[in-house]
Amino acid sequence: MTKSEIIGIVAEGTGLTKVETAAVVDGFLATISYSLATGNHVTLRGFGSFRVVERSGRNGINPKTGKAMNVPPHKAPVFKSSKELRRSVEGGINVANLET
Repeated sequence: MTKSEIIGIVAEGTGLTKVETAAVVDGFLATISYSLATGNHVTLRGFGSFRVVERSGRNGINPKTGKAMNVPPHKAPVFKSSKELRRSVEGGINVANLET
């Protein structure tokens, strides 16, 4: 599913226009990005949590050339799903949770 498909579904379900919904979705994603960039984590109860982890430096192989290279330490965003989300994915869609 793409961002525009999500915007269309949310717009239809809420009665907002696609332009208004796009602004909300963009603001939501920008808020999560800003929070992670400033060192905070984001928790959405029933969905999961986003946080930033420090990846240590390591030796790797360049896939194009096959030569050894050094991968420097860096930060990476990670997502951990909630138990509710995992159960929902395993058991299929629970329509009662989708109604607003």
